[in-house]
Amino acid sequence: MKIAVLDIGGTSIKSGEFMDGRLCNIKETDTNAQNGGAYVMERAVEILKGYKGFDRIGISTAGQVDSSRGCIRYANSNIPGYTGMEVKRIMEENFHVPAAVENDVNAAALGEANFGAGREFADFLCLTYGTGVGGAIVIDHKVYKGSRFSAGEFGGMVIHPGDRNISKDIFSGCYERYASTTALVKNAMLLDESLSNGKRIFERLKEESVAEIIDAWIEEIVLGLVSLTHIFNPSCIILGGGVMKQKYILDKICNILYNNVMESYRDVNIRQAQLGNTAGLLGAVQIALDLKGY
Repeated sequence: MKIAVLDIGGTSIKSGEFMDGRLCNIKETDTNAQNGGAYVMERAVEILKGYKGFDRIGISTAGQVDSSRGCIRYANSNIPGYTGMEVKRIMEENFHVPAAVENDVNAAALGEANFGAGREFADFLCLTYGTGVGGAIVIDHKVYKGSRFSAGEFGGMVIHPGDRNISKDIFSGCYERYASTTALVKNAMLLDESLSNGKRIFERLKEESVAEIIDAWIEEIVLGLVSLTHIFNPSCIILGGGVMKQKYILDKICNILYNNVMESYRDVNIRQAQLGNTAGLLGAVQIALDLKGY
């Protein structure tokens, strides 16, 4: 069986096909999301037309996804007009093969569960640190989605209640305002405006003033992980996002976390995500493989 897969983000659409147990023919195309949701769907269809002879379609996408219907429950202004888009219907009408659709963070977690860092664990948490903080809960190798397909919004945990001002920002005082890569860059640029991304920041890790900013940010990450560890008692927490490739971060997180949770919780494994930019595509493979009735 050949599966065509897409990972639709606000910046780019990754695509590929899965056959004989491996992902191949991977491409990346600009989303041009500012043109709106209908345009993004047209672009996605055109990309898939470049792959021939596939039997199923798997799609990982930005936005809150009703995975039972394969439609977008909510998408922010990064892709205007994407809310309500019937992705599954559009794909099946164009290609006449079954399609499955999942939120990108959930898809990445499924990718890690089946092909990456989570393969040896039936249950784990997955967090991604980037523009915000995304999360997914995997139980018995499946993503727990909650009552409206939106469970795992770990970025919305209130960790600094004194900073709450919901009239201006519903996420004020919340985890992602302090633990995201965006938060790290924001604080680093107060020191030096050239520190405009994670790569530049970690290139200057040996500078004391930069290291202090990084360490303060890591402590914010751990604040959230302490709560999640005590709530879920997970066997594993997988940390993803480009910045998490830095070994310094993982080592520091482990050192701080294990000293801040009860002794009976210290057997939790903290692991870096393994699949990088292919996590969403491989998650899309899995949801296509799991389609019932075909």
